[in-house]
Amino acid sequence: MRPLIRPARHGDGAALARIDFATWSPLHAVTERPKAPADPFFDGHRDPREHLVAEEDGELLGYAVVRRPVPLPAFAHVRQIQGLAVREEARGRGVARALLRACVAEARAQDARRLTLRVLGHNAPARALYASEGFRVEGVLPGEVFVAGTYVDDVLMGRAL
Repeated sequence: MRPLIRPARHGDGAALARIDFATWSPLHAVTERPKAPADPFFDGHRDPREHLVAEEDGELLGYAVVRRPVPLPAFAHVRQIQGLAVREEARGRGVARALLRACVAEARAQDARRLTLRVLGHNAPARALYASEGFRVEGVLPGEVFVAGTYVDDVLMGRAL
């Protein structure tokens, strides 16, 4: 069964906070490990209009964030995926791929010409998924991020829409 991908609603905040908390990992996170789920999830930095959720039988399995990377007119044609998380028990079922494809569709619907993302260099599973969906490495910042006691490359990937 394929998950339903839909725009997030304010009422999804608690479930998304639990997903965010449960999926935190130094494989992809550049923030400190949270002590508890964020409350509220949708705050001044997070807007439900920029989130897509994967839902199955009324249960949220994951989410993705698509937004403008820079709020300047010169970048109005670009959207960036600034987060993608899938619950552990839903992995391997195509949920991340469905969310990624929905991000592409959403960026196109917003008349974007490019879609970019940043991924940590050691996150091989995510990099492979992105490459399989047409994203190409466009730049690498060696040792740019310090995560869990290690310097890690920051990899910029992108694709034309």
